[in-house]
Amino acid sequence: MSLAIAGMGWVTPLGRGIDSVWARLLRGDGPSATTISENFSDRSYNVFRVPESALEGLAHSRLRRSSVLSRFAAAAGLDALQAAGVSLDSKTAEQTALIFAISNGGVIYTKRFYRDIVDTGAQSASPLLFPETVFNAPASHLGAILGITGAAYTLVGDGAVGLLAIRMAEDLMWNTELDQCLVVGTEEVDWLLCDAYRRWRLLRLAPPIEPFNGQRRGMILSEGAGAILLARKGAFAIERTHPGGYFPRRTDAWRTLQRIANDLSESKAEFVISSANGTFVDDAESRALEQAIPRALVYTPKPALGESVGAAGLWQVIIAAEALRSKELPAVLHANAATTLRLSLTRTALPSAQRALVISCGLNQQAAGLRLGVA
Repeated sequence: MSLAIAGMGWVTPLGRGIDSVWARLLRGDGPSATTISENFSDRSYNVFRVPESALEGLAHSRLRRSSVLSRFAAAAGLDALQAAGVSLDSKTAEQTALIFAISNGGVIYTKRFYRDIVDTGAQSASPLLFPETVFNAPASHLGAILGITGAAYTLVGDGAVGLLAIRMAEDLMWNTELDQCLVVGTEEVDWLLCDAYRRWRLLRLAPPIEPFNGQRRGMILSEGAGAILLARKGAFAIERTHPGGYFPRRTDAWRTLQRIANDLSESKAEFVISSANGTFVDDAESRALEQAIPRALVYTPKPALGESVGAAGLWQVIIAAEALRSKELPAVLHANAATTLRLSLTRTALPSAQRALVISCGLNQQAAGLRLGVA
């Protein structure tokens, strides 16, 4: 069975919209950092937030009290459907599946909900806040907006979860009663998340993200959403998804990634969209790619967009599709030119590119990949 990308939606720290965000990446633009803090700690962190202007015009009664996580997801999902020219009526909605890829959930609302309980007792627990604390809240909101009453799933994982959600969509689409599947990955940033990743020694306190520099200075968290409408026809074919794998230790990650890259590179891929983010992931991907496909050009979007965790995998797939469409790759920002990888250090033309590999190494020991081609 063949699957293809029929439409895409993108909400990022560089703005909203496939064309505008891609144009900024090609220009070499980077995001502006915002400092966030908490009144119970003197420690502050830098993050990459979605600009308020990105959600202008997004109006629906369902979203009035929803978390920012759900609003990002709704914006990206609706844009993907619009890009595909799909208008959901009751019949079309029955033939559409919905899969959400998520990592940290509605942290802001969860924190507010439990803070009220701690401060003033269990009787103060808000019934308005509680629904936003569960992982499937964004799927519920978007499903209700679109009228989807059938297959709807929320897949929880690390940065690789977006690619695993596409793999799940592929399995669902064997059902001939489904015409399409909307896959959405979304993430929000919060002080609590930054503090957790710092304690895990994965976060740096200030930009930039410096990929493949060998020093593992860490990442900067970002937020937003990516959405891909999968159908049986489209401009870009999902040629093969990989079930991925689990690595028990960080030092073993490269072996899992090498196996994924070897399995997917049976057909020539001109470039790889990497998930390198300034952590141990860089070393693992560098070693794996040097062993499996040393001649492929490599691009990582994390220095330009930040580490969006739950949204990251779908962002990578969107970038692969746009690179195949425009026949060029942006420059990797803040990269170490001394790396042995063949990095896209400048804006690079790809006049004959027909295939791309996307690999994702998550921070919680998951890895996945897929191969994308021009249909």
